[in-house]
Amino acid sequence: MGRLTGGDPSLLRRINSAVVLHALRGSDALTLTDLTRVTGLSRPTVEGVTEGLIEGGLVVESAPEEGEARRQGRPARRFRFRAEAGHLLGIEIGPHRVAALISGLDGRIIGAGSREVDEAAPEDERLDRVRAVVADVLRRTGVPRSNLRAVGVGTPGIVEADGTVRLGTALPGWTGLALGERLRRSFRCPVIVENDANAAAVAEHWKGAATDSDDIVFVLAGLSPGAGSLIGGRLHRGYGGAAGEIGALHLLGRGVTPEHLLSRTDEPLHPLDEQAVAEVFALARQGDAAAEAAVERFIQRLVHDVAALVLALDPELVVIGGWAAGLDGVLQPLREELARFCLRPPRVALSLLGEAAVGTGALRLALDHVEEQLFAVDGTVSARR
Repeated sequence: MGRLTGGDPSLLRRINSAVVLHALRGSDALTLTDLTRVTGLSRPTVEGVTEGLIEGGLVVESAPEEGEARRQGRPARRFRFRAEAGHLLGIEIGPHRVAALISGLDGRIIGAGSREVDEAAPEDERLDRVRAVVADVLRRTGVPRSNLRAVGVGTPGIVEADGTVRLGTALPGWTGLALGERLRRSFRCPVIVENDANAAAVAEHWKGAATDSDDIVFVLAGLSPGAGSLIGGRLHRGYGGAAGEIGALHLLGRGVTPEHLLSRTDEPLHPLDEQAVAEVFALARQGDAAAEAAVERFIQRLVHDVAALVLALDPELVVIGGWAAGLDGVLQPLREELARFCLRPPRVALSLLGEAAVGTGALRLALDHVEEQLFAVDGTVSARR
């Protein structure tokens, strides 16, 4: 199905199909009577729509329940949504690893895989690693590549609507890379490319720490921090896709970069050296004075960055993710400092998805794309305007 338009002669039929399909996807199996009650449509309408969905391969008749089969007479026909009628792929591309998640049309993950990649790897090598991970996940789950309905991708950088990375300093050769075009050569379905922090924000809203909040900021904490935000339940990219680039805030009066702040010596850390960051936090927990001072400096910088977004957006919730997720001592100082600086301090929580956040959000992007087709909706979290 395409998007609904006022001049479409089949508009009513398509609306009815979307309503019935949505009801079936939210249940294990429903009878025609159930569908009539749930949707409010007439029985003849439900029956006709259901037959059409069966012909389209999206619905199948289920076997009668055990109790029904033993009763006299013909049991009521039951129908279920065929989640296996298509599959979705979510891909994470990061400095140190690439990963992929696969699900059916219901968003339930059925397979996953990841591979390490060197932070200095050129773009071709990194993309080859992505293709290898995808091929492995498809092989292990037994899903034909032709069965993929949509692919979502989360990547560092400012991403344009066509999937081109306008600016991407975290990965070699990424600025100007036509990432969407390169990846579409490997698939016969739409490929949706999104900034990694934006994808993670979508993931936390879907399955993580922000399932009950529609106004959130997700902070991908690190030496090159970024943030994604949802306003009123919708992903906010900004006019040119650069919303949330808090890694540039040091240019506005705080010239010291995070790699200097977290250094225990006069030499800055490498911008992509996450292991060195983890060591500084570990030493701070052990009472190392220089490491404690470094962590305190970094937390103050994190507060500065997050407060700027909180003051501008007034979110209900701030979720901290990236390598900072799970590290002791980050949340309470952040709460206290935000209470000092912000007119209405938000709740602060750690990511519940950890390193899976970006890939999970990418999968949700793919699911959003398919839902726009299946359910003819215009209110998905990540739909582009």
